Order: sequence, then structure tokens, then C-alpha cells
Amino acid sequence: MRSGYRIWLAVTAGVVLTGGCGSVSGAAEVTTLPPAPSPDVSTAPAPGRIAPTGAETPQPEETAAGEGSDVERPPGTGPVQVPPPKLSEHTYTFPVKGCKVSYARKLLVLPKTTIWTRPGCSFVSPVDGTVDEVRTTDSWSPSTDHGADREGRFVTVIGADGVRYLGGHLESVAAGIEPGKKVKAGQLLGTIGNSGNARATAANLYFAISWKADPGLWWVRRGMVKPWDYLDAWRNGNKTLSPREETLALRRKVGASPACTILCASKSVTQPKPSPTPTRKKPTQRPPDPQPTVLEPIDN
Repeated sequence: MRSGYRIWLAVTAGVVLTGGCGSVSGAAEVTTLPPAPSPDVSTAPAPGRIAPTGAETPQPEETAAGEGSDVERPPGTGPVQVPPPKLSEHTYTFPVKGCKVSYARKLLVLPKTTIWTRPGCSFVSPVDGTVDEVRTTDSWSPSTDHGADREGRFVTVIGADGVRYLGGHLESVAAGIEPGKKVKAGQLLGTIGNSGNARATAANLYFAISWKADPGLWWVRRGMVKPWDYLDAWRNGNKTLSPREETLALRRKVGASPACTILCASKSVTQPKPSPTPTRKKPTQRPPDPQPTVLEPIDN
């Protein structure tokens, strides 16, 4: 009886010792701490967010913008148009109205611009001002090519900015346009044609910028300031870009009445020499016939 008890005790002690050898701490997988609860991913609060008490309120699923959303986005718009800065107190307009145009943006012999367009298109005043010179007849002749006649029919306006504007090669001058008449920017001055030395070309407007001068100084009237930068601004950009400062600066530099230096001379017309009048020879006068000599008798 006592020997059997000893055998059971030895076996039990061996089992305990054998299991203890498989663990560094002595007893295999044995701890005295309570098991730590595993974190619940679905209910773990996000950083900076207070965890809700009780059941988690279900959140609506996120949707792509415009898909299943009650809020409609406004339609996209183009770039915001910012008005250009005001550069002067004057407002200008492009001198050709209601027609497609083209023009060169470089110096071609003279500081002026030829604006190509359809015949009959409107030439309008580029600025408020007063009509200065008007020519309603086309006096240009290719045989003489007088400089003062090359623009054919034309109108000039002295703007409220003090600058003179010329529109030449006109087909006609508008009714009521005469020297001294007040005009507004955009007011009709005439219709575009090809008068003057443009007679053999397509319709165009001869447009020039200068200052008021004596009518005899036609080379000043035909253009002193390059106009294409101002035309570009009035057509596409800033309608307050003024040629006043550039015009005044050039007049101070060259004088109000500069001499003509380019395309100044007219064609010299060679007058046919008259044929010499043939001289008629005077008829040769015959000498008088000799008179017979009468001999008187001699007395003895």
C-alpha cells in the first residue's frame, strides 16, 4: 500500500519537472496577470476625436463629388477679366468701324499705317475733337505726284488730346463734316476707298498721327509718330493709351515746322519745246534797170 503511493508521487513529480524544462520562466505559458483585451479596430477613436459612448453612430459613405450628393457644384467659369489700368483722361476708338482689317506694325518709308479693309467701310474719329482740314476732291495726278495731293480725299481731326489724326484715301467724306465741326470718338467722318496715289491698289485707310501745323507743311500732316502700338491698344487692349506724350516729345525734338526729308519732290513735267517757226526769206530785190544815157549834141 505504501509502495504504490510512492510510485504515484514519483510519476507526478516527473511530469511537473519535465514541463518546467520547456519554459524559461519555469512553468509553460503560465502568468499571474489577467489577459489584456484585444483592441477593437472598428471602435478605436481617431486621434483628437472623443470616443462615443454606447453604440457607434453609423457614418454615411463618402461619394465622389456630384455622385449621389444633394449639393450641386456651380459650373466652372472662364478666367476673370481684369480691366486694364487707366493711362490717360482720354478714351480712344479704332478708326475703322464694323469691318475686318489688317495693317503692318513696322516702319514702311513713312511713320504712318495703311489699314487694309473693304471699300465703303466707315472711317470714324479716333477721339473727341474738332475737324481741322477736309478735302472732298481727288486732285492727285500720276504725272505730277504732288506731295500735298497724295492722300486724295481726307479728313483731319485735332483731338481733345492736342494730337492731329489723318484719315486719307477716302472714297467720300461724310455729310456735314467740315472744318471747325466738333466730333465725338467713333463718329463717322467718311468712307474708305483708294483715292490719291492709292488709285491702283485695294481699298485702304491712310492713318497718320502728327501735330497741328500750317496747311502748307503737308509732310507733317502725312505722319510723324508711329501709330501701330496705339492702334493695337485701341483695338484689343487699353482704350486710354494716348499718343499725346510721344507726339509732344517729338515736336520738341524736331520743331513745330520741320523740313521735309522723305518723298518731298514732285515729278518734274517736261514741257515740250515749241518747234521753231521757219523764217521766210525776203525776196531778192532786183537792181533797177539802167537808164539809157542821152547824149546831148555838141555845138560847133
